[in-house]
Amino acid sequence: MAPLSDAKAFVRALAPVRRKRWVVYAKPPFAGPKAVLAYLSRYTHRVAISSRRILAFDGQNVSLRVKDYRRPEAGQARVMTLSATEFIRRFLLHVLPRGFHRIRHYGFLAGSNRKDALAHIRTILGTPAPPRSTDPEPDTRDAATDARPPCPRCGGPMRTVGSFAGWYQPRGPPFSPAPNRACTP
Repeated sequence: MAPLSDAKAFVRALAPVRRKRWVVYAKPPFAGPKAVLAYLSRYTHRVAISSRRILAFDGQNVSLRVKDYRRPEAGQARVMTLSATEFIRRFLLHVLPRGFHRIRHYGFLAGSNRKDALAHIRTILGTPAPPRSTDPEPDTRDAATDARPPCPRCGGPMRTVGSFAGWYQPRGPPFSPAPNRACTP
């Protein structure tokens, strides 16, 4: 980052980006940014189908609850029965190939240097570090007054370990073009 503090160096770094053809299509989300974040978090942190939607398995066929929005009674759940092999085939379409990640952090959010990089950024911006969690340890909390939901995995009490900033800074594409079917002529 230090070399880019010089204005001329910064302009030189932007030159390759300016030569790129940019195709931008953006419109405001229908229900606002919180709905978009909720949608993306469901997509990135869940499996292809919830266990609650699987109704029956008889050794040959799988019955599951689905919503078909193309029908006039859109939004109404109906039962779909698939052979076990077809169900598995469709399920595996949602499994990423080895080496792929749903979410990958780069730059200052990369795991190896996140803590030091965020501290350095806070120093540059003159922003104080967020306060450490004030949650008492699990054994000192009063279970009768604790309104937080239990951990879905172990059933133990949950505690706050961090918070997110209330803003988002958009960014451009990477400097080197990545192979992409949609961009291939």
